[in-house]
Amino acid sequence: MKTLWAPWRMEYILGRKDLECLFCVKPGEQKDRENLILYRGACAYVIMNKYPYNNGHLMVVPYIHTSSLENLRDADLLDIMKLTRFSIDCLAGAFHPEGFNVGVNIGEVAGAGIKEHLHVHVVPRWAGDSNFMTVTGEIRVMPEHLLDTYDKLNPFFSADKP
Repeated sequence: MKTLWAPWRMEYILGRKDLECLFCVKPGEQKDRENLILYRGACAYVIMNKYPYNNGHLMVVPYIHTSSLENLRDADLLDIMKLTRFSIDCLAGAFHPEGFNVGVNIGEVAGAGIKEHLHVHVVPRWAGDSNFMTVTGEIRVMPEHLLDTYDKLNPFFSADKP
């Protein structure tokens, strides 16, 4: 048997779980690059996923702390969808993916890693990005450091507005 190492996952598994919601805390810190925040809208913001499925995996997060769509106002829902579309446009310009997965996981059984604060995942996809490493080894190979990806995306989020 061969061993494949993914030590970055251990940081997440064993890492300190803050009592405060990270989606509520990060926007208030005003450290956008460090916190991987790419864009701030009126009712929601765009942040990179620190533990991505693919390079460029983004999340659109409402400022309102809620776990359900029912608790969002129409303005929140509109801003979330506009930022989702904007995120797709920015990812397309920066990385030219062949497709996207866009979705919301509501509840732990639906796959929500942070079930207390609703967010939309935007994942760029390329043919072959689920190769033998993912299928047989259950390992995802990330070819680029998160901050390098941030630096490539940031000009696209800075240049235009949704």
